[in-house]
Amino acid sequence: MMKRDTLLELLGPLPSRVDPETRVLAEVDSGSFVRRTIEYSVEPDERITAFLCLPHNRNKSLPGVYCFHQHAGNWMLGKSELVGLAGDPDQAFAAELAERGFITLAPDAICFEDRCHDVESPDYNHVRQLHSRLIRGQTLLGKVLHDVSAGIDVLQTMPEVDPERIGFIGHSYGGRMALFAPVFDRRIKASVCNCGSTNYREMPGIQFDFVLPGILQHGDIEDVVCLVDPANLLILGGDQDKWSVGIESLVKYAKKTFDHGVLDFEIYPGGHQFTAEMRERAYGFLSEQLKKDYG
Repeated sequence: MMKRDTLLELLGPLPSRVDPETRVLAEVDSGSFVRRTIEYSVEPDERITAFLCLPHNRNKSLPGVYCFHQHAGNWMLGKSELVGLAGDPDQAFAAELAERGFITLAPDAICFEDRCHDVESPDYNHVRQLHSRLIRGQTLLGKVLHDVSAGIDVLQTMPEVDPERIGFIGHSYGGRMALFAPVFDRRIKASVCNCGSTNYREMPGIQFDFVLPGILQHGDIEDVVCLVDPANLLILGGDQDKWSVGIESLVKYAKKTFDHGVLDFEIYPGGHQFTAEMRERAYGFLSEQLKKDYG
């Protein structure tokens, strides 16, 4: 069985942690919540922008949720889709969670939207980000997970956020990241993976961000899942979705490994989607995990 230390070693050397030094750039009233545009540091020489959604009713500290966007072959779109400013309305879960009383952070992953620094060849830029790290013994996945931790640093330094109630949610690219993130950063107490759980052996293609040299010598996605507290993870997928293949087998494998708890999952009819029904299931899970015993 894969060990957490093994996975961390496969990720390679990580960037240096820094104080986020968060700065508010703009603020918009979005009805039941305020949407701020913020800027913060993820590395000593790299600052990024993100949307931060804060419910108006903040008379107590609230759970914070890191929202990770999809890929969909569109490097020009990232955080804006998560808050409903562009793209697919079904992907606006950062806004919907804020309407339900969560503080949500929605950044761009490296190579997307404001971090796409080669609009003429965004796919080549993404490959370059991978290859430039591999030749140094690093991985792009290590960088992306490091940036997730930097975002959690932002949430935990906010007086409005309960630092012990941090969640994560993603679809597709974000859904797959929802399996790795709570292993990498144990401050994540609840994580929702939607349409991103197909293992390496059955994936129709491997996204650049998940090229992890040597991982199959130690295990596969089901082994990564077994490094998460089962109570902290929900896996959703579609029965016609190539990125949701084998969920039941994954859960059965995990059941043999976990010495406590049950891994929560649900499979819906249809393909690669995050329908209203699926999102409500996800929001209910986050509420149950992050708002239980909440006074």
